[in-house]
Amino acid sequence: MGAGMAKFICKEVESIDDYDEYCYYVAGLVGLGLSKLFYASGTEDLAPDSLSNSMGLFLQKTNIIRDYLEDINEIPKCRMFWPREIWSKYVNKLEDLKYEENSDKAVQCLNDMVTNALMHVEDCLKYMSALRDHAIFRFCAIPQIMAIGTLALCYNNIEVFRGVVKMRRGLTAKVIDRTNNMTDVYLAFYDFSNILKPKINKNDPNATKTLSRVEAIQKACMDSGVLNKRKSYIIQSELRYSSTMIVIFFIILAIIFSYLSSTRASK
Repeated sequence: MGAGMAKFICKEVESIDDYDEYCYYVAGLVGLGLSKLFYASGTEDLAPDSLSNSMGLFLQKTNIIRDYLEDINEIPKCRMFWPREIWSKYVNKLEDLKYEENSDKAVQCLNDMVTNALMHVEDCLKYMSALRDHAIFRFCAIPQIMAIGTLALCYNNIEVFRGVVKMRRGLTAKVIDRTNNMTDVYLAFYDFSNILKPKINKNDPNATKTLSRVEAIQKACMDSGVLNKRKSYIIQSELRYSSTMIVIFFIILAIIFSYLSSTRASK
């Protein structure tokens, strides 16, 4: 890991292969190391290296996507982890993505990056479905659900280039509290992919590829045969939250209207 990270001190992330290699050194090796620890403890079978690597890459790529603005504004020197092979299709310099005049191109580039990250999801689901120990399962599954949730929020969202995009604390608490088995994981991945799917703009350069990846994730979740075992808590909670806010809004409007009407009457 040290040698790999040292390599990228002097080398920029040019190609998608470079991107995968960098993420392998930073996070894929963590996945491999943890899998070997789980196996050595006698609690799990030894997972294939490819699946362990994907577990790390999915988390790392999500962080790199979400943290664009923080990394590009780093002082004294910006940190650039988005691969040139992707961002050069949209702008001349990676930092150009943060400027308002490049908003359309920035969102297209962001969607390209999210689409690339989604390629690891099916491996992650296979990895988690093989885990037996409850504590290890939760340790692995909760960050993965947070990652797919974060990508669903980031996709097609210009706010990635303006500030911090992250899941609401209440929803995060629900994910932590309710992630106990693969049924919970399949349901969460299906729900978050359902949040992402309607955001895909048919005019986006990668729309077809993104839709294909999202539908592959949904198929993997549906093929598990467990989605009908429990109602969705992610999408339903979002709907309840929205409905509550609408009711509160109209109550406030009614109070203001009553107050103004009584004021006029007294005058």
